Amino acid sequence: MPDPVALGFDTSAAHCAAALVCGDRVLAARVEDMTKGQAERLFPLLEELLAEAGLTWRDLAVIGVGTGPGNFTGIRIAVAAARGLSLSLGIPAIGISATEAAAFGLPRPCRIVLPLRAGQVVWQDFDGSETLPQQATEETLPPGPPASAPQFLIAEAIARLALDRRDQPAPRPAPIYLRPADAAPSRDPAPVILP
Repeated sequence: MPDPVALGFDTSAAHCAAALVCGDRVLAARVEDMTKGQAERLFPLLEELLAEAGLTWRDLAVIGVGTGPGNFTGIRIAVAAARGLSLSLGIPAIGISATEAAAFGLPRPCRIVLPLRAGQVVWQDFDGSETLPQQATEETLPPGPPASAPQFLIAEAIARLALDRRDQPAPRPAPIYLRPADAAPSRDPAPVILP
């Protein structure tokens, strides 16, 4: 029986990233820098990777998706896509945080620090007592292990982690937000709906 194939993708930052992994091999991977347009680019990119690897959607065993923290809209794009693919293909979708993906393959203990906007960073320590990702400025980080650089591209790490967890029960992927959305509900009264 051939090794299972995992598709990992992420749009939580200023990129559209995807990778196909089978066992220890990366079949295809791509990271395209972009500040907007991920919703329009994601599925064509995934189809290009499948074609490059000579695979179809039905060859996938699991989907890994980046759940943030990061760009509010970008996270929602990827999570919605992963949930839809999971339902349509009948395979599991596993949510992986950006910090968890960055820590993949690193010796423990380690600290992951990823840049955000306006001088903010998201950080998380991996030392056996894992907590959730947190937001701070570089200057206000608490004491801890030195920051480590990722060993893998984010989409490859997401795919590898999804392969490792594909047989474990997991909740549906859900976005990780560290702060509320910038958008606010309208202050105008709702329109009157006529009978």
